[in-house]
Amino acid sequence: MKLRAVTLFVEPNFDPAAAAAFFSAARTAFHLPVQTVRLATTPFPTWWSEREPVISQAQSVAGRWRAAGAEYISLGPVQLDHDSAWLERLPELLAATDVLFASVEIAAGGQVDVERCWRMARVIQEVSQLQANGFGNLYLAALANCPPGSPFFPVAYHGGGPAVFALAVEAADLALAAGQAAGSLTEARRHLVESIETEAARLATAAQALAAAHDIAFGGLDFSLAPYPTAEASLAGAMEALGLPWVGAAGSLFAAAFITEAIGRARFPRCGFSGLMLPVLEDAVLAQRAAEGRLTINDLLSYAAVCGVGLDTIPLPGDVSQATLAGILLDTAALALRLDKPLTARLMPLPGLAVGDEVRFDFPYFANSRVMAAGPGVQGLLSQAVRLTLTPYPLSPRGRGDERPSPA
Repeated sequence: MKLRAVTLFVEPNFDPAAAAAFFSAARTAFHLPVQTVRLATTPFPTWWSEREPVISQAQSVAGRWRAAGAEYISLGPVQLDHDSAWLERLPELLAATDVLFASVEIAAGGQVDVERCWRMARVIQEVSQLQANGFGNLYLAALANCPPGSPFFPVAYHGGGPAVFALAVEAADLALAAGQAAGSLTEARRHLVESIETEAARLATAAQALAAAHDIAFGGLDFSLAPYPTAEASLAGAMEALGLPWVGAAGSLFAAAFITEAIGRARFPRCGFSGLMLPVLEDAVLAQRAAEGRLTINDLLSYAAVCGVGLDTIPLPGDVSQATLAGILLDTAALALRLDKPLTARLMPLPGLAVGDEVRFDFPYFANSRVMAAGPGVQGLLSQAVRLTLTPYPLSPRGRGDERPSPA
């Protein structure tokens, strides 16, 4: 188990010296190794200049916070109420440095913007061309129903006001150990809940001391059991340890629900998703199942329906159509709104590669895999420029869900 990140959320005018002091202390404040210290701002369209060149602004922001010790910086989302012209600036922004992350809101406040899904699909295509290997989309995600305060990137952004920090936990190994050591599902769940609570209590105690020392509030832990690309730190491996023949086979949805329900039982100061994190390229077993053709995008969406975090690091054909990407984003938005939960989609078209081609990155946080099939794209009414209301399920106090929905 490790700390994936200590993320500091600030207004853009926060004192870099205070940030530097915090980051320096945060690196050694916990009993677990800290992989990275990060910074997330309020959504950049609220404070960036429309007149100043994108590249100079991006490099200025990156330079300022890198000098303060932040290893990565999230600029937050282009939100639904922001001018869509900001989307056109994203490829240039992401090309300017290798430390800035950004996102695009496609659904929030009970509404999904169909046109925004199509525009985001086009941005994903353009960003995939920034580097020959398609790596640029690591720094970009679509957000559906995601509030501020999650310490994982690219979703992280600040809601405004005083600075706060939160912890992103890399703890898939806890779920794997719980399943391997147990003689029953009940025992496995008890082990997992206890191990989460034990580790979270130690982290929270240290975080509170760090908060008091720097007068920066502690916002909680995102205990999403994030994996690392080795077999012993695989969340997909933890699911298979419960008895699955492979992730993607019948029973996988139950395994996903079982693990996330255990996270929900655990008592700790939570923030962000605190759910099931299944990033294909960051999980060795998941990457292998995708390479074997045993796992589909729709499988991953179904697991997101039982409190996963969405679609993450999905390797797609380099020529995937805008219509196909838009359809995937629409599906993600629909799940988020109907289930009233946060979801993200980080999709990675890989130039020059087709379905089934081998995927290899010279990047220590990615496992080898193969390009996944994406299917045909949407058209007709699903390509119209419209913003719709999708009410959460159930639609009635009785929970039947069979009454007429509210109008859009």
